[in-house]
Amino acid sequence: MINMIWAMDENNLVGKGDRIPWHIKEDLLYYKSKTKGQTVLMGDTTYFSLKGYYKDKPLPYGKIYVATIDKSLVIDGCEMVYDIISFLKRVDFDLWVVGGATIYKLSLPYADRLYISFVKGTHEGDRYFPTIDYSKYKLAWENESEQVRYTLFEKVK
Repeated sequence: MINMIWAMDENNLVGKGDRIPWHIKEDLLYYKSKTKGQTVLMGDTTYFSLKGYYKDKPLPYGKIYVATIDKSLVIDGCEMVYDIISFLKRVDFDLWVVGGATIYKLSLPYADRLYISFVKGTHEGDRYFPTIDYSKYKLAWENESEQVRYTLFEKVK
């Protein structure tokens, strides 16, 4: 099962450079509750951005797949993915796609579940989530707080 998880504002904004354009502690805790100890896929830019936050501590995931087009890049403790489409077509385990924008765009057609945190308002940034064809998904769950509407969309079979 391929799960995708991200937060975006009302304009589908997901990033500013290699950072998240907002700091909402409850959303970070929600993200961590879903992904901690899980098998994840992320791009190399996202990996290095997260390492900037965690410094010398290990990232809070189980197995980590890092997608890159740089075939010379090898990261200790991570499985490298040099052909993301072939990789996604072979996934037969629970996988969480955690960013960034390019990885989301390439993974979206293969996703079974979309965990979207809709951040209220608009923010400044330069990384956007691609347009989602919501007719391919059904809303399975939602919960709202003052700053975020949390949702789970499941692919219609």
